[in-house]
Amino acid sequence: MSAVEAGLARRFRGFLPVVVDVETGGFNALTDALLEIAAVPVLLDEAGLLQPAAAQSFHVQPFAGANIEAASLAVNGIDPHHPLRPALPEAEALRRIFAEVRRHMKEAGCHRAILVGHNAHFDLGFLNAAVARSGVKRNPFHPFSCFDTATLAGVAYGQTVLRRAALMAGLPFDQVSAHSAGYDASRTAELFCQVVNAFRGVYEQNILNAGEPASLDAEAQAD
Repeated sequence: MSAVEAGLARRFRGFLPVVVDVETGGFNALTDALLEIAAVPVLLDEAGLLQPAAAQSFHVQPFAGANIEAASLAVNGIDPHHPLRPALPEAEALRRIFAEVRRHMKEAGCHRAILVGHNAHFDLGFLNAAVARSGVKRNPFHPFSCFDTATLAGVAYGQTVLRRAALMAGLPFDQVSAHSAGYDASRTAELFCQVVNAFRGVYEQNILNAGEPASLDAEAQAD
C-alpha cells in the first residue's frame, strides 16, 4: 500500500467515502421504486488531495409491487417502462456497485465504505431497503453513518441546494442533466472533495499537534 493509499485509509478512520445518488419513484424507501443508482468512490491523488474516481451508474428495474409516483417521474424524467431502458434488477445493480467499492476499499486499505450524499440519509435509506429486499450479501457500506454534503455545503458556502452549492463552489452545474443519478453523484463528489480539501491544513495541523489515539484503529474496526 502506497503512502497516498495509507493516507486515505487513515483520513476517515478506515472508511472509504463513496458518493451515492439514487433516483426513485417517491420518498418512501420501503414502498417506492428505486429507479437509478450511481456510485463514485473518492480517492487521494499524488498531491494528497481528494479526487472523485470513475462513476458507476445503472438504471434499475422497479421491484415487484413497487409504488411509483407521477410527481417523482415528472422531476427525474424517467420512464421506468420504456422498452429501450437498459435497466438491471436491484440485486445485479447492487452487486456491480459493491464489487467496485470493495475493490477500491482493498486498494486503499479501508475496512468499510461510508456513504456520501446530498441529503445522505435519503440515499442511504433506499440503498439499505434495496439490500434488504434483494438479499445481496457483503454490503460494504456502514448501515447508518454517512457524510451529508448538504450540511457541509451549508457550513462552507451558505447553500444547501446542490445546484446552488456547486455554483458557489465554482463548479459547473447543468440543470438539464440534473436529476440523473450519474450526473448528481459526480457533482456531489466534486463538491465533497472541494470542501474536504479546503480543510486539509486544519486536519494535518490537528494530527501533528495531537496525534491519533493508539486505540483509534481498533475502535474504527468495531464501528
